[in-house]
Amino acid sequence: MRTLCSSTLIGEFFVIGFAGLVAMKDPDLTTATVWTVSGIAMFLSVALCAVVTRPGGIALGWALQIALIASGFVVPSMFFLGAIFAALWWASVHYGRKIDEAKARFAAQAAQADSATPGAA
Repeated sequence: MRTLCSSTLIGEFFVIGFAGLVAMKDPDLTTATVWTVSGIAMFLSVALCAVVTRPGGIALGWALQIALIASGFVVPSMFFLGAIFAALWWASVHYGRKIDEAKARFAAQAAQADSATPGAA
């Protein structure tokens, strides 16, 4: 799960950066505001890669997805991109858990086969 979720989060890092470049064209926003908000969001997307498997990591990822969608109020194309990344996040979590379960099952079967084979080292 960690690999899939981290890949999605790194993709979001770049999308957030590009959205910051688009948001700079808004005359109502200062450059400092845009890059403070974008920088924090970019930092969170990378930091979440480290905590995605810890308790609350998935929930924080969902919070980032909601914030990404909500950023569409500033950069309208982010409604679409945020929804795409939310779907990718769901798929990463869903299929990542299935992959982790399959790995654990195969490891248990291999361990059982090794212990059942006499003389296995």
